[in-house]
Amino acid sequence: MKIKILRVEDKLLIDADIFDSKIIKLNLPSIADGWRFNFKKHSKERRFQTFVVVCEDSPSIIEGCLIFEMKNKIEPYMAFVEIAPHNKGKSRRYEKVAGCLIAFACRLSFMKGDDTYRGWLAFDVLEVDKEDEIKLMAMYSKKYNALKYGDTMMVIPPEGSEKLIDEFLN
Repeated sequence: MKIKILRVEDKLLIDADIFDSKIIKLNLPSIADGWRFNFKKHSKERRFQTFVVVCEDSPSIIEGCLIFEMKNKIEPYMAFVEIAPHNKGKSRRYEKVAGCLIAFACRLSFMKGDDTYRGWLAFDVLEVDKEDEIKLMAMYSKKYNALKYGDTMMVIPPEGSEKLIDEFLN
C-alpha cells in the first residue's frame, strides 16, 4: 500500500510503502538490531502477519514494523508495532510511520473483523514501569483515538479507526 511519511529534515512528504514481509525480501529487525521487539522471531508465528514500512528511495531500510493477528479468528489485534530506532528522538529521520502502521492495522480490522469486531482494533500496552505505561496509554488515546479497556488493553473503535485511515492512508 502506498503511503506518505514526513522527512523531518526538510518537512517533505516522502513516498513509502507498507508491504507484507512475505512479499519483500528483507531481514526483519530484532533486538540485536537495536529494536525493542524481535520481529524476526515473532513473525514466524503462524497466526501473525508482519508488515513493514520502507521508503521508495531506500527500499532496503525498514522504517517501521507491525505484527497483526486475528485472535480466535474473529478479533483484530495489533500484537506489535514499532518504529525504527533511527526514527526516534530529536534526530529522527521520519515522522508518521507509527500512525501509518496503526491506521493500516485499523484498515485490516475492517477487512478481516467479523460483524461484531469490524473496525475495532485491540492491543495491549505493557511497560515494565507503570508510569511509562500510563504515559504511553495517554499518547495512544490522544494521538490515535484509543480507549482504555481493562488494565493493559486499549481499543480503537470504528469511528477512531476511520479517522486514522483518513489521516494516514488517504
